[in-house]
Amino acid sequence: MLCSLQVYIPVSLKLIMIKINKCTSIFSCVVVSLLLPLNSFALPQQALVPGGIAILGVSDYTPETEITFDGRKTTIFKNGDSWYALAGIPLRAKPGKYEFKIRKEDGLTLQTSVNVVAKKYKEQHLTIKNKRKVNPNRQDMERINKERTRKRAAKLHWSNTYPDIDFIWPVSGEISSIFGLRRFFNEQERNPHNGLDIAAPEGTDIKVTADGTVIETGDFFFSGNMVYVDHGQGLISLYAHLSRIDVKPGDVLRSGDVLGAVGQTGRVTGAHLHFAVIANGVLVDPVYLLPENQPEQQN
Repeated sequence: MLCSLQVYIPVSLKLIMIKINKCTSIFSCVVVSLLLPLNSFALPQQALVPGGIAILGVSDYTPETEITFDGRKTTIFKNGDSWYALAGIPLRAKPGKYEFKIRKEDGLTLQTSVNVVAKKYKEQHLTIKNKRKVNPNRQDMERINKERTRKRAAKLHWSNTYPDIDFIWPVSGEISSIFGLRRFFNEQERNPHNGLDIAAPEGTDIKVTADGTVIETGDFFFSGNMVYVDHGQGLISLYAHLSRIDVKPGDVLRSGDVLGAVGQTGRVTGAHLHFAVIANGVLVDPVYLLPENQPEQQN
């Protein structure tokens, strides 16, 4: 039996319509609705663009509920008494419809789609003095390939903990590079910038952006001293180019704990923090999870 629900949600005095297909013969329907920007604390802001995030509100959520977006797991989090699913939209995503699928414990399956629109990112041209950081030699590549395995494992890490998504800024400073820039090092095009660069004096304390557990640390060829923190449900934060690392894998951190200091290790042009956020294997623009305003710099 197939039926459809039409859920209307007010958006700035306008209405949008979402069609939800019921794919089972069960008569009761669980209403799901697209979540528009949340207003309390630093909860994430929906951005249906490549590199953005899609958010879905889910009623009657239980741990047995399975929610996917474009075939991938989503990050489940709670705000007050309500549950939501958060999904990263890859930078390579093409404009078009992408589906959330919700499978309940009793077998009821619902689906709804969102429309991802195009976003054009600017270019950034940087001059790197250490030419091996642009064109690594054979020995460097052996190291880089080993590091890719560690990075991939951290990027795809999963834990059942439900995350606290009230993120804070890890450090205060001028934004020197935004997410998504097409990057050219010594006029050679490389992968787009997948994080947020925050310029700050070397040695400035870096704070973990939310409660979490350290899952990887080390000195990486391109990223320098780097820390990965698991916040739960596939939500990972990354801190790179540190001058020092103050934590180790397995350490449990509370929001605001110091995990290291700003530096200029790896491939850099000056002291800064490269801060990135991964949602179930997809790098997304951190600004959608951070408060609008930075705190005053304290050191």
